[in-house]
Amino acid sequence: MLIFRLLHIVFVAVKFILGSALRGLHLLPSTPPSAERFRLGLEALGTTFIKFGQALSIRRDVLPDEYVAALQKLQDHVSAFPTSVAVQEVERGLGRPVATLFAEFGETPLAAASVAQVHDARLPDGRSVIVKIRRPGLDRQIDQDMRSLLWLVRVATVIVPLLRHYQPLRIVREIWGNLKKEIDFRREARNIKCFVTAFSEWPTLEIPDVIDDLVCETVIVQERSNGLRIDDPSLRSDGPRLAGAFVDAYLHQIFVLGVFHGDPHPGNLFITEDGRICLHDFGIVGFLDRAMRRKLAAFAMAFVRQDADWLLEAAIDLGILGGDLDRSEFRRGLVEIISDYAALPLKDWSLAEAFLRVTRLGQAQNVFVPLDLLILMRAMFLAEHTVRVLDPDFRLLESLQTKAPGVLETAMKQADWTSTINRLRLDAAAAARDLPSMLSTWVGQLVEEGSGLGLSLHVRELKGLHETLDRSSNRLVLGLIAAGLFVSGSLLMEAGGPHIFGDIPVFAALAFALGLWFTLRLMRAIARSGKL
Repeated sequence: MLIFRLLHIVFVAVKFILGSALRGLHLLPSTPPSAERFRLGLEALGTTFIKFGQALSIRRDVLPDEYVAALQKLQDHVSAFPTSVAVQEVERGLGRPVATLFAEFGETPLAAASVAQVHDARLPDGRSVIVKIRRPGLDRQIDQDMRSLLWLVRVATVIVPLLRHYQPLRIVREIWGNLKKEIDFRREARNIKCFVTAFSEWPTLEIPDVIDDLVCETVIVQERSNGLRIDDPSLRSDGPRLAGAFVDAYLHQIFVLGVFHGDPHPGNLFITEDGRICLHDFGIVGFLDRAMRRKLAAFAMAFVRQDADWLLEAAIDLGILGGDLDRSEFRRGLVEIISDYAALPLKDWSLAEAFLRVTRLGQAQNVFVPLDLLILMRAMFLAEHTVRVLDPDFRLLESLQTKAPGVLETAMKQADWTSTINRLRLDAAAAARDLPSMLSTWVGQLVEEGSGLGLSLHVRELKGLHETLDRSSNRLVLGLIAAGLFVSGSLLMEAGGPHIFGDIPVFAALAFALGLWFTLRLMRAIARSGKL
């Protein structure tokens, strides 16, 4: 079974690659475009690769825009599994018969996707709920398919070494790990609880809560909430108010909570009858620690104020620019980005697009953008689209400039200064306790060595110089040994003693063989480093 699945994956991959090559040589029609054929190939491979493509669509830092757009259209073309199987999964996961768990359980699924399907139900106390049930065997299928994909990627990097620049193995492993997290409904339940607690007092937001004792890895039961999709035309008159409330909620998530809903597309956003925004589906959630939130705020304010120098420093602090930087070159790139936006009306400014453009400036340095920043970038693109659906004239950057200082002040007030001070006291006490012992050891070394005070100097720019010198000297020695062996072999050709292959002295052959072995080792080391 495994070999047939692997052959199917290989067939689809080879078909896409050969098709692209033949279209490049104009031997096949150019339609459909490569990005669309890539999407169709993933859909043909089923659940795992559909989810893989959806996860890959956040990699705007390495994928062209047309591929991102195609992958975002991936659809879960799957039929619902039988209700009898759904009942078995619920009873296996929650450990009780469905008849005792629910007063009613819907026979017909409300929705079916590649990961799970949803049934409506009613609890014994009368509350309406939805029951989300994971597809049987999904975890095993994901593991099997991702192992096959890793094998194919390894082969591809050997055939096309240029691919290593984009760290494809790391990307595949990262997506695999996040797919495993996404299909664990216990994790989603924890995310929901976090948001329910954080927004319990907000009059403009509603988060349907989880039923505490009805959650396991494969099943989650949640309060049911009804409403209109956020892109419903009937909501247009209330659009400006909803857009403002939506922006407020996301500023609070990103800069105060440090936890944000990573998939705010219209299918996950509803407007309740009383005018509140209802968030659904917390399978994709991003996390930002306090330091990252502070750096992100600096980036946003630098962009709003059109300050290229500040924007450069903020991008370096965030880790989206790095390596051996030519600061003047990057500054020119940032000035160009800023100039492009200066020519646009304020309502057309996009922080998400600016963030993406700055990220792509760092591609030459092979900078690997942290996953949570990629999720944030995706969330910002979706959130900006949602805001423009609600109110096409909403000035997002102007709102950010007005509200961000207050949000950041709230975040600073919520900092746990007591914990910080207690930690500082503990560290100071430990240092004071160890100081006499450290001084005694130091003085003893001075008396013993009798050579005065020693000074240890660390220079950041020389980091790794010691290892580099070691490698260079080793290669030099290896080269000298190889050269000496070849010279010795030439001299031993005239020596007597036993011969092999008719007229080659054994000792000369041995010297040549050792010289060749050392030479091959030296060439292999140079090839691996990529530098002479």
